[in-house]
Amino acid sequence: MAGGTGEAILDFGAGSNEASAVVTGLAEILATSKVEAWVMGDDTTSDHTASDHRYFAALAGLTCGTPVLATGFTVYARSEHKLTGAFKVRYVWAN
Repeated sequence: MAGGTGEAILDFGAGSNEASAVVTGLAEILATSKVEAWVMGDDTTSDHTASDHRYFAALAGLTCGTPVLATGFTVYARSEHKLTGAFKVRYVWAN
């Protein structure tokens, strides 16, 4: 079973309810692969601390789009609140 992990950045900019990150370069991913994204509580970005990342999951929901064969997928975030700046997310995929 092929698969992999990685990181992506969701950037809400100056203030938005939605953000997305396109993940590419996954030559072994299939259109039928299963993908998942989550936030690690100790991650940081130049915009947000580890504490911000720990609360991110309470503020926003994450979903992943259908994979594109030998290419990648998109991670989507949506929140009822206007969020700002960039958050790091992690992902895993398996065929």
